Amino acid sequence: MVDPAPPSGVSERSTTPPARRLAPPRQWLLLLAVFVIATCGLIYELIAGTLASYLLGDSVTQFSTIIGVYLFSMGIGSWLSKFVEGNLLRWFIRVELLVGLVGGFSAPLLFVLFEYVASFRLMLYSLVGLTGILVGLEIPLLMRILEDQLSFKELVSKVFTFDYIGALLASLIFPLVLVPYLGLVRSSVLFGLLNVGVAGYLLAQFAETRPYRRSMGTAVVLAALALLVAFIGADRIVTFAETATFRDTVIFSKNTPYQRLVLTRNAHEMRLYLNGNLQFSSVDEYRYHEALVHPAMRHLPQASRVLVLGGGDGLAVRELLRYPHLRQIDLVDLDPAMTRLFRQNSMLTTLNANALNHPKVRVWNADAYNWVRTDTTRYDLIVMDFPDPSNYSVGKLYSTAFYRELPRLLRPGGRMVVQSTSPFMGRRSFWCIVHTLQAAGFQTQPYHAYVPSFGEWGYVLAYPSTGNVPDEPFARAAGTLPAGLRYVNAQTLGEMGNFPPDMAELPTDVNRLNNQVLVRYFEEDWGKWQ
Repeated sequence: MVDPAPPSGVSERSTTPPARRLAPPRQWLLLLAVFVIATCGLIYELIAGTLASYLLGDSVTQFSTIIGVYLFSMGIGSWLSKFVEGNLLRWFIRVELLVGLVGGFSAPLLFVLFEYVASFRLMLYSLVGLTGILVGLEIPLLMRILEDQLSFKELVSKVFTFDYIGALLASLIFPLVLVPYLGLVRSSVLFGLLNVGVAGYLLAQFAETRPYRRSMGTAVVLAALALLVAFIGADRIVTFAETATFRDTVIFSKNTPYQRLVLTRNAHEMRLYLNGNLQFSSVDEYRYHEALVHPAMRHLPQASRVLVLGGGDGLAVRELLRYPHLRQIDLVDLDPAMTRLFRQNSMLTTLNANALNHPKVRVWNADAYNWVRTDTTRYDLIVMDFPDPSNYSVGKLYSTAFYRELPRLLRPGGRMVVQSTSPFMGRRSFWCIVHTLQAAGFQTQPYHAYVPSFGEWGYVLAYPSTGNVPDEPFARAAGTLPAGLRYVNAQTLGEMGNFPPDMAELPTDVNRLNNQVLVRYFEEDWGKWQ
C-alpha cells in the first residue's frame, strides 16, 4: 500500500521549520571547536589525576577514580543535554564559558585548598564531576546544532574523528610539553583560556549571536582576564600553596614528567620532597646513606664496579666514593631533572660532595626496570635507593620479576642492598621486601638504623643463593670502614642486625608483579600513622 502524497507545498517534515543551513566554513568552525574541546577535556582529566597523585599518593588509585568519576559525569552531562532547548548555539557558548572557568581554575583551587579543606577528596571529586558534566554537554549540543547541516553518518564520522584526534593530541602534549614546561597550574589555566577563546570566537563569527553578543561578550572578556591573571600569577599561587603545605621556605619547586620536586630550607637544614613525601633532611641524611652503603662495602675490599639504582641526589654515590679502589659507579635514575639539579645547584653539590660530577661516575637517566634487562656490565655491588613503594610504578621495582633479573649483573661474591622502608612503622612492608627477595632466590640479612627524620629505617643485604655468604653473623666483624664516617662504626654495625619484638619478622605475601601486595601493605602500614 502506498502512502498518500502530502498536499502540495507541505513538507513531510512540516512539524518544525527547517533550520537555516550553515555555510561550509562555519561548519568547519564548529568541527574545529570539537577538536579544541576534546583536547581541553582530556587535559582537565589528566591534570586532576596527576594532581591527585601528587597530593594523595598512589597514582594508580587516583587516576582510576578520577577517570571513573570524570567519565560518569560526562555521561550525566550527555543525558542532561536532551533537556536543553531553545537557541542551542547560545547554550553551547555558555557551556564553553563555564568549562573554561571551572576547568581552568580547578588546579589552582585544588593546590590552594589542599591544606585548608578538611574533606579535600570531596572538593576534588566535586570539581572533577562538575567539569565532566559540562564537557559531557558539549558534544551532544554541537551534534544537535549540526544535525540539519550534515547527514547522520557524516555528522557522526566528522564529530568523533575530531574528538579522538583532540584526545590524542592531549595525551601527547601533556607529559612531553605541559607538565615539564608549564606545570599543572599554568596548563589548567591555559586550557581554560582555550575554552573561553572558543566561546568568544563563535560569538563573534556567527551572525545569529548579535542579539546577545554584547552581554555574553562582556562575560567572555571578564573570564579571559581572570584566567590570564591566574596564568601570569601561577608561580605565586603555587608558592602560596606550598608555603601552607611545607613548614619551611620553599627554595625550589618543579614539576617533571615523573614527579614534583620541592626543596625547602630553614636556618638548620634543607629538605627534599618528592610528590610531597620527605626524601631526606640535610641534618641527618648521612645516617641513612652511611647505613645504606657501608655495611655492604665493608666486605668488598676488591670491588671495582658499583651500580646505583635510584639515588639521583648523589648522596649514596658520595659514600661510595670514599672507597678509592672503586673504578666505576653507574647511577641509573629515571628523572633527568633530579640528577641535573644535584649536579648543578651549588648548595646540593656541597651536600653530595659534587659526587655526580666525579670522573668515576656515569649518570644514566632511564627506567631501572628496563635498564637491568639490557645492561651487560657485571658489578660487585648493586645499591637500590628507590623511593618507598607507595604506588604501583615504584612497587614493580620491589617485585620478584625485577629481583630475578639482578643475579646475572653480579660478579661472583657480589651482593646488593635494598632500602626497605621502616620495620617499625611499615613492619609488614619491610618483611614483605625480605620475603620477596628470598622468593626471588636471594639469601638475605635484614638490618635497620635510626634516622631522626624518619625513625627506625630498614635495609636488606642480599646475596644470590649460588654466591658465598659471609660466615660470620651480621652483628659481628665490622670489616674495613673508611675514615670520616659520622654514624657507622663497629658498635653501630653490631646493633643493626638486632630486631626487637615490635620489629620482629612476621608472615607476609610475596610482592609479585601481578598482585603488587607490597603497595597495599605500605598504604595500610603508613596509613595508621597519619
